[in-house]
Amino acid sequence: MKILWSALSLLLLAGACAAQRSPKPGDPAPDFTLNDASGKAHRLADYRGKTVALYFYPKDDTPGCTRQACNLRDNYAKLTDRGIVILGISYDDPSSHQQFAEKYSLPFTLLADTEKRVADLYGVKGVLYASRTTFVIGPDGRILSVIDSVDTGAHADQILAALDKK
Repeated sequence: MKILWSALSLLLLAGACAAQRSPKPGDPAPDFTLNDASGKAHRLADYRGKTVALYFYPKDDTPGCTRQACNLRDNYAKLTDRGIVILGISYDDPSSHQQFAEKYSLPFTLLADTEKRVADLYGVKGVLYASRTTFVIGPDGRILSVIDSVDTGAHADQILAALDKK
């Protein structure tokens, strides 16, 4: 039994070491391609020249994720007036994203990371859900700020504050 626990411990440690580290401010944002609710492919590189708030969230239509999405929706004009593009990413499939976006009239793009590859690239991959983290990416494609203590009810203000610090 002791050998089994030792082997399991080594496997868990190896898995933890294999996970990507989260990009830090100044690092290039890892490029990716994901589909939105309608099946249209979006590449991060397509947004070069714009400031992007790339937010990872656990699950469509759950209380915290709904509060976060609605906060971004309610402050969408403030964000876009500052030239910020909002892209949300979760493991949910495009159909779930479409229902979520329609139910809450979300004006921004939700991307489906069903294979968890992009969450892994950004170091936010969890077994069941991506961790709630936002990467503010500058027009040059570099990470400006990482928000890992997201306040779901004031997330837009956190994004704006992150830009004001730069």
